[in-house]
Amino acid sequence: MAHLSRSRAPKNWPIKRKETKWTTRSKPGAHSLDRCITFSLVIKEMLNYASTTREVRYILNNKSVIVNKKPVVDSHLGVGFMDTIEIPDTKEAYRMILNQEGKFELIALKKELENLKPYKVIGKKILKGKRLQLNLIDGKNILADKDVYKTGDTVVIDLSNNSIQTHLKLEKGSEVFLLGGKHRGVSGKVTEIIKEKNLNEDRVLIKTKDSQFETLKKYVFVIEHKFLEK
Repeated sequence: MAHLSRSRAPKNWPIKRKETKWTTRSKPGAHSLDRCITFSLVIKEMLNYASTTREVRYILNNKSVIVNKKPVVDSHLGVGFMDTIEIPDTKEAYRMILNQEGKFELIALKKELENLKPYKVIGKKILKGKRLQLNLIDGKNILADKDVYKTGDTVVIDLSNNSIQTHLKLEKGSEVFLLGGKHRGVSGKVTEIIKEKNLNEDRVLIKTKDSQFETLKKYVFVIEHKFLEK
């Protein structure tokens, strides 16, 4: 289905709920529906470069916008946390984050970080020849030279050559950002990782300037603060 009721749209979408009945639904792909916002809405609601879907399609037909170093051709593309958006004609560049209210927000993409994107490792696989493949949060896979990565860690990838530049471990003292749960959009530091032996999900204790709380490990994204700075 190409459309979605605005009243039922994910709470992290920064849209007016009662302006019209329908909005554009993202297609299944790299991000799940609750972890992304449709590219059409990025152009219309966040950048204010179009007022209709027809205008969005015109922009895309001219390959005027690049997401993660690739031209966008589908208005239903889902744009998620840490994705980069560049508009060469106007020399604008942005990174998608979640603000403290847990809603998607665009911040200026810093020149020194324009080729870098952090990815959470959600799985590992051994391929033929004993090559290690890391499965990343948005469906991307990348080969690693050494088996030093664990599920929950973050790898910072240089999009210009698809290589791992930095390895950020999920461990006590790690700086993290929360992608889900009631604390979505909050940054903090890991004080303890609680591993469960039964079917319950692993949990993490997080400390912020003002509080300390517990959340599920699956919501935690290890990240350097420089990627969130406005």
